[in-house]
Amino acid sequence: MDKILEAVVMSSYPNNVKQGLVRRVIEAAKQPMDSEQCWSMLELSTKLYLTGDTKYKREIGKEVLEVYGHYHPEEFEEFFNVRFLLSLLQEGYGPLGKRSHYVLDYIQLGLQFILESPSANSIFSLLRIEVLRKVCERPSPKQCAKISKLLSQHPQCIPTGKHQLLFCQQLIRCIGHFQCTSEGEEDIMEFLEQVNKVSGLLQRIWRTQTSAILPSLKELFTIISSTEEQEAPSNALASVVQFVPLELMDGVIRNLTNDDSITDVQMMTAIGRMIDWVSWPLGKNIDKWIIALLKGLAAVKKFSILIEVTLSKIEKVFSKLLYPIVREGALSVLQYMLLSFQHSHEAFHLLLPHIPRLVASLKKEDSNSATSSLEQLAELIHCMFFRFSGFPDLYEPVLEAVKSLPVPNEDRIKHLLGQNAWTSQKNELACFYPRLASKSETGKIGLINLGNTCYMNSIIQSLFMASDFRHSVLNLTEGNSQPLMTKLQWLFAFLEHSQRPAISPESFLSASWPPWFTPGAQQDCSEYLKYLLDRLHEEEKTGKRIYQKLKESSLMSQAVEHHYLNKTLIEKMFGGKMMTKIRCLKCMNVSSREEAFTDLSLAFPPPDRHVPGSTSVLPVEEIGPQLIEPPENPSQLTESPWIQRKAPMGEDSAAPPVLVETLGFQEPRGAASSLSGDTVGVDAAKDPLSSFGGQACAPKDSRSVPDLINYFLSPERLTAENKYHCEKCASLQDAEKVAELTEGPHYLILTLLRFSFDPRTMKRKKILDNVSIPVVLKLPILATSEETEEVCQRGKERAAPGSGFMSVLYDLCSVVVHSGISSESGHYYCYSRECTDTVPPGQPRDRVPKPPSDKQLDFEIQWYLFNDTRVSFSSFESVSNVTSFFPKDTAYVLFYRQRAGRQSCLLHEALTEAGHLHGEPSLHKDLMEAISKDNILYLQEQEKEARNRAAYISALPKSPLWWRDFDRDKDDDNSSGGCSPAAGGGGSGSFHGLVF
Repeated sequence: MDKILEAVVMSSYPNNVKQGLVRRVIEAAKQPMDSEQCWSMLELSTKLYLTGDTKYKREIGKEVLEVYGHYHPEEFEEFFNVRFLLSLLQEGYGPLGKRSHYVLDYIQLGLQFILESPSANSIFSLLRIEVLRKVCERPSPKQCAKISKLLSQHPQCIPTGKHQLLFCQQLIRCIGHFQCTSEGEEDIMEFLEQVNKVSGLLQRIWRTQTSAILPSLKELFTIISSTEEQEAPSNALASVVQFVPLELMDGVIRNLTNDDSITDVQMMTAIGRMIDWVSWPLGKNIDKWIIALLKGLAAVKKFSILIEVTLSKIEKVFSKLLYPIVREGALSVLQYMLLSFQHSHEAFHLLLPHIPRLVASLKKEDSNSATSSLEQLAELIHCMFFRFSGFPDLYEPVLEAVKSLPVPNEDRIKHLLGQNAWTSQKNELACFYPRLASKSETGKIGLINLGNTCYMNSIIQSLFMASDFRHSVLNLTEGNSQPLMTKLQWLFAFLEHSQRPAISPESFLSASWPPWFTPGAQQDCSEYLKYLLDRLHEEEKTGKRIYQKLKESSLMSQAVEHHYLNKTLIEKMFGGKMMTKIRCLKCMNVSSREEAFTDLSLAFPPPDRHVPGSTSVLPVEEIGPQLIEPPENPSQLTESPWIQRKAPMGEDSAAPPVLVETLGFQEPRGAASSLSGDTVGVDAAKDPLSSFGGQACAPKDSRSVPDLINYFLSPERLTAENKYHCEKCASLQDAEKVAELTEGPHYLILTLLRFSFDPRTMKRKKILDNVSIPVVLKLPILATSEETEEVCQRGKERAAPGSGFMSVLYDLCSVVVHSGISSESGHYYCYSRECTDTVPPGQPRDRVPKPPSDKQLDFEIQWYLFNDTRVSFSSFESVSNVTSFFPKDTAYVLFYRQRAGRQSCLLHEALTEAGHLHGEPSLHKDLMEAISKDNILYLQEQEKEARNRAAYISALPKSPLWWRDFDRDKDDDNSSGGCSPAAGGGGSGSFHGLVF
């Protein structure tokens, strides 16, 4: 009968004809027959099943075997013996070099017919040993899946005792070697199915033998933490973790993170490979294990590992949000990585270039998964904006991308940041400031944030960029008996000459720290600035002054020389004077008092009180470049007697008001308002500023810096509870009080009083009104009779006829921005540029200076953005628009520098001549040596870090490039959903890129 069957199978008849003939042979096999005939048929059917070159032949072999197993069990058991199976497993079947791949399928088929036979136990014992040996030989995923299928159907064949533990460990090692060599989607799906069968076997074993779980996990960790393997272990290992009971998580993580035998490099390698598992599709709880290990490392303060891993992997995790099949797990890991990485903006900033494209892709996908992910991603982005403010130029494209998505409230943001931080002790992360490989491309140096010290960093950078002040500080001689000024000199010197990308101001912080400040808490930068300038002033004033005397000038009279030489450096640079006058409205008696100031604190007018057009407030004129004279028709102005500034107080006639004016660009607004009449100032048509006029004016309801100054200088009525005690009347009387600037500072500091006390909440609230900032400010300074007669030939300033005021021009130098809604929280950063005199250095003293060049007046003078350690190029456009894009980021402290003019010409000349004679300030020997030593030390540190990092990177296995996900999207703009994976489908290449 075996010869007949073989002839039929090997014949050239059509399959349907063969099938009829085979059916007859099979029916005949159900009848009793002798043992020899059975063996012949079993040998033939075995040969067909194991070596048949077509699926049809193998199916016939299988069918015949099943018939003989059912109807001739004794003969089948005798044929399917231990020796035969051992030969099949160890030597294979078929000609050498063409061994059958179906041996395990054959054994699985035969086992069902010998389960009750006496030889069953010996066969099971054999298979328990052989499957362990097979697994140790690292079979292919397909063969490993067959072993798993065999053992799942016949658990009697699973190794027992110590062999079972070894089998689990070796099976995990097998999974670690799995690779899918095909990029076809069908092949990948088959590969995933094979992996799930293998990991499913482990789950079956762990359910019955829980003692095998922890040793198995230890083996898994050994594999993923190894730095000796040439290739990274397969991501298929993720399928193993999903079957580990979650109740074991805490204990497993605790043991791992407290195991001293695990080195940092091994732990870094392991967690990095686990994070790669987010690309494994259909895995359960993988994100939970990754996050648990990250939290475990934070608990034992392994911050260096967390930082390294986060920075190296976060972009890859982010790229997986393109794929719906792994999006949920990837987003969970991304959320924890970003929300926990709170000591530095580095991790978030790595994602900034990719966010707009991902958001566009998710919007285009238009699925429930994409919508949910977009909302969570937007919430995450706003948390990062809140935590790392001060980067408006970088954040603007991202803000534009997410502007249509919901914005979380501040309580929600604080909750998310609070529950995910690595540690509540900020000082534990003080040493992990952002890694900067080299100095900023701007050539400027940043300052390290020592724990909410951005308020100090912003002020220091603003003072440093005040070039006249900086040069004066750097020119101080050694041994000047001014300890705080000396520390500032050292800090400025390092900011000028260090090779480091950022330096620590710790020494200066401890020396300049106001005693009432709380360590580690956010402080008011204006309060710090006032305290610092006062300390420096008092230090020099008490006899410890060493500032080089201004060079004697032929223009200086002895009185003027004495006046300047008796000033401290702070007075020379930031000191101004203001006259406060109070007039009794009954007897018209006027009392006056002159005060010195280093800054002007500008309050906001009440909401119902608008400066322009108000009868009680001096009107402001928004003008272009022209130096406008007062209106020709003074009667159009308010009749307040305080308008007539220069006239005697008793006269009734009203004089024109003196206006605070702006020149040049401000932030884009409506049309410029024009003054009545056609009169313009001297040389208005020739003034280069005219090219910048008429391009920027504010919305009607917005404020400007001139508005606030005019409100500051406007008359104040003292009535009711605020009545004035008039000495002449000897009683309380209604009065008017007014302030007039009598001496303009070289550097004008303006503080916008944005913080006010709210009696309802008993807290200080912030005024978030946008205030337009002029790049050039024209300030009225009360002139003396001598100054009125003698106008300095070096400036463009001009006394308004009959007003007694002179217009002094100020150029914007720095803007300190506060980001946040409370003075006790938020973040400070600053925009700065270096303003210098517009008088050409070689110009003779007795000649009128040439008009300032366009570059020196507008935005071609480079602006910089200082945000703690980070320094970047910026622009005045960014300064002007920051509040428009980021409503909580508002200008707080402004620095203006006075242009050379009558009041400042002597100081300007001295500073200019000192600069021309000596060039850059020359530092004393000790300071230069300290800077040189630190630069050498920094280079050594860089070399050491480069060697260590190179060694670490070389120890890590290579992994696929994460950015190919984005590149594929970029190159395939016509694909569905913006990128094929995000659309839910995708070609085979895309799917292969996802999993592996």
